[in-house]
Amino acid sequence: MVRVSGLASGMDIDQIVSDLMKAERMPIDKMKKQKQTLEWQRDDYRSMNLLLSEFNNLAFNMTLQSSYSSKTVSSADETKVKAAATSSAGNASYTLSNVTMATAAQSISSESIASNIDPTKSLWSQRGSMDASVWAKKTIDQAAIALSADTSTVKLAKGSLSEENTLKSISVTTGGVTNSYSVRIGTEVGAVNANEVFINEDTGEMTFGTTLTSGSTIEAFSYQQNVLNFSITTYDSSGKATGDGPSGSTVFEFDGSTSLNTVLTQISNSKAGVSAFFDEGTNKVVMTRKDTGNLSSADSPDGSNIVFSGAFLTGFLNLGGDAKGTDAKFTLNGLETTRKSNTFTTGGVTYTLQNNFTGDVRINVSNDTQKVFDTIKDFVTKYNELIEKINGKITEERDRNYQPLTDQEREKLTDKQAEQWDDKAKSGLLKGDSILSSGLNQMRSNWYASVSGISGAFSQLTDIGISTSANYSERGKLVIEGDGTKLKEAFEKDPQSVMDLFMKNGSTTSEKGIVRRLRDTITQTVSKVEQRAGRSTWTSEQFLLGRNLKSVDSQITSFESRLTQIEDRYYRQFTAMEKAIQNANAQSAQLSQYFS
Repeated sequence: MVRVSGLASGMDIDQIVSDLMKAERMPIDKMKKQKQTLEWQRDDYRSMNLLLSEFNNLAFNMTLQSSYSSKTVSSADETKVKAAATSSAGNASYTLSNVTMATAAQSISSESIASNIDPTKSLWSQRGSMDASVWAKKTIDQAAIALSADTSTVKLAKGSLSEENTLKSISVTTGGVTNSYSVRIGTEVGAVNANEVFINEDTGEMTFGTTLTSGSTIEAFSYQQNVLNFSITTYDSSGKATGDGPSGSTVFEFDGSTSLNTVLTQISNSKAGVSAFFDEGTNKVVMTRKDTGNLSSADSPDGSNIVFSGAFLTGFLNLGGDAKGTDAKFTLNGLETTRKSNTFTTGGVTYTLQNNFTGDVRINVSNDTQKVFDTIKDFVTKYNELIEKINGKITEERDRNYQPLTDQEREKLTDKQAEQWDDKAKSGLLKGDSILSSGLNQMRSNWYASVSGISGAFSQLTDIGISTSANYSERGKLVIEGDGTKLKEAFEKDPQSVMDLFMKNGSTTSEKGIVRRLRDTITQTVSKVEQRAGRSTWTSEQFLLGRNLKSVDSQITSFESRLTQIEDRYYRQFTAMEKAIQNANAQSAQLSQYFS
């Protein structure tokens, strides 16, 4: 629609229509404020549900026996033995005596290996110091090599080639023409003939007698490489071999470019379960079982815990012989026994042997009253924080002088002023809420009602020194009397009764412990709040406020359509007025011409 803006009348039609529309927009501004209020209220409900859910998770931990069964363990001499206990350990004293610690099997080179071996250099480069029997021949299938640039040298993936190689020639194809190069293998390149290729047996570098052009292809071929093959077999506590190779061994293969240090490092990182190192002072290798104890098998030679196979280990490193670990031996409360490890668990108590000794060391296990007290105290503190925040919301006053800002109103304020306005406008949206109020009342009842069916001394919260604050303004907060002495004494006197008071299960509410009642109440309250405010993953139709928001959105959309029609009507009316004035002006001008 063409809009005429005061050309004939001289009036600011746009401003006039804008002012008229302000009045027309008042109902939609009210709807938008209503929508914003509903969104804030929804978010407040969800924040309360988040608090309740977090507390419910904490309450779940309070239904576990481990929260009340912490144990404290003391050793008369921790330089000899340390101990720790699980919640299943009984309160008792244990005496450990006549301790011989477990040792790990170990194998050391029976004599020094070659004195000139450098553990950092490749083994193949030092093959002169090694017997030829340690090396095995392995056939390598080399794939075709396409050259992307002119060159006369190409490096194979593997070095340490055998001088007695069966490789006699290599073919190179260039532009459809294939040429054959005779192979020479050695360590000194020397002069290379035009139809010859020299292969460095140490590095695997090929040197051709002519320059090969880009685009040429070295055709696939096979060659022999020198490798080290050997295996190590170790056993677990049941006598089963730990490796995944033949007969449970751990199999190793290294090419000649590998150094001795690298070999020993990979052995240490393997499934063989041994640590290995080379001592340059003695030129000997040491391999030690990572686990202690006599870990062997009926099949292992002489009951050895580490079995070596391969000339590299037995011939060059001089390893082998009777490598055995020993089990820990000790007397526990008069019973002579053994273990594979220096750390072992019995009766819920874990002992860690520190030294050999012949005397007695006493270990005492008792309830960790302080830890249980701290657990209950922390739970009470979290509950007080929860009800303080919920009480703050349901008692917060609503200031109706502060309504949500429209976009136009917000533009007139600074960011700080708008933030302060929003804070006041958000206040009191949950004041007196029946769901939250009812939930709080029920939680208070959960705490104070006695628990039936407890056979011990304590069936009410006040029996163990926890009561309600005398300050009414704190609205039901709990207080642990004094410094917690009464609670600690109650737990020391009858720990089972205290535990039942909090976590006892039952078919009726009166038979359930305090924490289980609280969890039931919280679950019901959270469900009711969700019916009103939903979850972030729910659709609007699934909860009350969502349906209300959808209804308001529909009203806003309809009203905005109506406002567009009203604005168009105003412009049509003013356009008609402008045209009438324009016609009148034209008639007046024409009459003036007649009379002139």
